[in-house]
Amino acid sequence: MKKIGILTGGGDCPGLNAVIRAAVRTAVHQYGWECLGYLDGYRGLALGETTPLTYDGVSGLLDRGGTILGTSNRDNPFNFRCADGELRDLSGQALDNLARDKVEALVVIGGDGTMTGAEQFRELGVTLIGVPKTIDNDLLATDYTFGFHTAVATATEALDRLHTTAESHHRLMVMEVMGRYAGWIALHAGLAGGADVILIPELPYDTARVAEAIEQRRRWGRNYSIIVVSEGVRPRSGQLITRGVVADSPDPLRLGGVSSLIAAELEQWTGVESRCVVLGHLQRGGRPIPFDRILATRFGAQAVEALAAGESGKMVALQGNDIVCVPLAQVAGKQKLVAPDHPLVAMGRGLGVCFGD
Repeated sequence: MKKIGILTGGGDCPGLNAVIRAAVRTAVHQYGWECLGYLDGYRGLALGETTPLTYDGVSGLLDRGGTILGTSNRDNPFNFRCADGELRDLSGQALDNLARDKVEALVVIGGDGTMTGAEQFRELGVTLIGVPKTIDNDLLATDYTFGFHTAVATATEALDRLHTTAESHHRLMVMEVMGRYAGWIALHAGLAGGADVILIPELPYDTARVAEAIEQRRRWGRNYSIIVVSEGVRPRSGQLITRGVVADSPDPLRLGGVSSLIAAELEQWTGVESRCVVLGHLQRGGRPIPFDRILATRFGAQAVEALAAGESGKMVALQGNDIVCVPLAQVAGKQKLVAPDHPLVAMGRGLGVCFGD
């Protein structure tokens, strides 16, 4: 092997640049390979838009947020919206671009949608290794994805700040975090930030149950409460709250805004003044914390090592303290959700945290 390609797909995430840096440095230093970056995820692969990646060129990326390659969560080469507005299968064109660029293997960095695309390209004979990325931590087969701990740290710091204003004004503070249909960020940040109520998608909530927990706190002399809400939560009898639909996206529903509804409902139920805060993209931006820098570096280096060992069609994953390779077929199109009896949920209940169920 003489040349590999690298692309980053899906949403941006702290640690993407650290993966690129590790993959390029390992490929160049250890094996003398040339590296080529495809711009804006699968879009660059489909349209042949590239940039060279050199050892010197990735210097200084370890702590830099975002991705120097750009990314996209809409462009699917197998169902690509072209300039004329028509949807076409450009997977064959993508294969032609790989041949033209003399790229013999790919390192594909992304979440569920990106890994699904990688599995499709594997079926077409492309040699590739996947690297799991998402702040939602909802990919199967890996204990953690890089970016998750940075998002949790951001959310926890926000909760620390909300505590003081909630206590001073005797209010309910409802903070909404990302996660889509998985409650990992809400669960971890809620426990780390001392939340009184944690609402996650895996446990449909009852507003009356949440109001009861708040009233119990008031009887104990605690005249404020902190509530963490995952964007994908839904009431036991009700619909998922969305803020729009993007028709050409792999996951067209745009979640967000449920915290405003919950804050208003709880104010009516309890009579306590309520405020809501939506962290949004603050969780996805900025510099990765040390844990994610190390994990991203391990993933990037191991992806190249796997290619050198002849592996293909697999994703690197953290299991315990080890980085292993698992078949993409076990990951693509699947989600890792919070089990109702997860140890952290059980521990939270024992601490008196209300989960609204």
